[in-house]
Amino acid sequence: MTAQPSPPLPRPAAPDPVTPDTGAGARPRPGPAAVGRPGLAERLGSPPRGVLLLGLAGTVLMFLGAPGGGGVPMRDPVIGNSALSFWRYGHGAMLATIVIYTGLALMVWAWVRLGRAVLARRAGGRAVLTTAAVWMLPMLVTVPLFTRDPYSYLAQGALPNNGLDPYVVGPDAMGGVFTDNVHFFWQDTPAPYGPLFILLAQGVVLLAGTNVLLGVLLMRLSLVTGLLLLVAVLPALTRRLGGRPAVALWLAVANPVTVVHLVGGIHNDLLVIGLLPLAALLALRGRFAWAVAVASLAMAVKASAGLVLPFLVLVWAAKLSGGFVSRLVRAGAPSVAVFGVVFGAATWVSGLGFGWLPALSAPSMIVNWLSVSTAAGQAGAGVARMFADEVDAQVFVDVSRAVGAGLLAVLTALLWWRARDDATAAVRNAAIALALAAVLSPTTLPWYLSWGFCLLAMTPWSARGLQWVVAGSVWLMIVYFPDGETALYVPHYLLACALAGALAAVSLLRPDPLGLRGPRRGPDVTAGAVSTGARPRG
Repeated sequence: MTAQPSPPLPRPAAPDPVTPDTGAGARPRPGPAAVGRPGLAERLGSPPRGVLLLGLAGTVLMFLGAPGGGGVPMRDPVIGNSALSFWRYGHGAMLATIVIYTGLALMVWAWVRLGRAVLARRAGGRAVLTTAAVWMLPMLVTVPLFTRDPYSYLAQGALPNNGLDPYVVGPDAMGGVFTDNVHFFWQDTPAPYGPLFILLAQGVVLLAGTNVLLGVLLMRLSLVTGLLLLVAVLPALTRRLGGRPAVALWLAVANPVTVVHLVGGIHNDLLVIGLLPLAALLALRGRFAWAVAVASLAMAVKASAGLVLPFLVLVWAAKLSGGFVSRLVRAGAPSVAVFGVVFGAATWVSGLGFGWLPALSAPSMIVNWLSVSTAAGQAGAGVARMFADEVDAQVFVDVSRAVGAGLLAVLTALLWWRARDDATAAVRNAAIALALAAVLSPTTLPWYLSWGFCLLAMTPWSARGLQWVVAGSVWLMIVYFPDGETALYVPHYLLACALAGALAAVSLLRPDPLGLRGPRRGPDVTAGAVSTGARPRG
């Protein structure tokens, strides 16, 4: 998902006529004679029926398997003591996991086929949105998949309701039903999230009481508002960034990482991916103070979102007259004031002060090689063990993480400087900086890549770039097991994941990559089908 968009390919002067493609589940468009009031299919964008049903079958299977193979609560009031309790243990849990993976394979297959229809212009933005919405329906009510984070969110919201500071103590200081469901790794860890999110979690816990399943459902519905916000601003922002709305919706909304990880798994990154595009669109429309305010709210959810703020100052400065330093001061001073008011208000309302700042180091306790800086340290320690008997791997990891932080600072500064006179470039470079932050920070988790990608999806893409996105999305989707445990240190499983991602990427442009159907008469989807979109507007 972090692949930087390649330069767009030129649009063919006279594109070939659209031909039916049963592999994409497309339906012929109504001819000129179709007049009068549009039917339901037309109002929904005529989504490819076969693709829609295939993806829905996949998410339904994942919904059915989740109570046994997903991030199930420790005490399940629904099937825990019923005749269905076998689904959670032994062979039942193994079968449930197989059902989840089967559903995921169907959903990924449907996503790739939907991508072919989008590239060949057989499916527009409305069709993509309708298809993604249908796929997400089972995910709105499923047990958490590929994570146990929602239980941590609920526990962190319950802490202040019980008179405890979530930035000082972890869930184990409270005990009770919410604490019981938190992953052991996070039991004594303070909350690393901003005051706005803690306020939201408090509200969810107040409404749910001690009902864990209701709390999970309410948390998901609260966070999905971020996705709705992304959908609302995506068409207008995509046109300004030069992309094509249908492609952007396919990449950012219908993506399995969004459908399964962010919605099915329930991550507060959903709020960030809605607030940041809104801030970018407001800035490009000249609503600068509002843009800074919205980005400040995003930072009050996750600190990483604050990386966008300096780039929004550039957008503001680009609209002013005079020398660069003068424009920067005139845009920067009110931006700092707005940020101080908004972020200060969120902090004051939460009543928790700035204790969340030292708590930001909590995720760094996770050591996995998805983070480039952490992986470099682990590799260095491995080399050192070839020449020494006793090697402290943590020292290597700490040093490489420090180098990674320095590299991120340098790259972000370069991206900022290169966009100093171009408002559109400032938004694009902010997205690249967020993507770099996700992979160079001490800890990287698959859904972190959504920070920058929610904006990068709206830029022009080449066919090769889209293939990289497909491969990365599929691989990131399955490097964690459905119960939330990491699969990053299971080599044969990771190899299978990589092969699955590569096959999906090739299949985007070659419907029969393994040659199982024999010679194909019709043309494949080619790079020329990718639209360059509208000309970016600053």
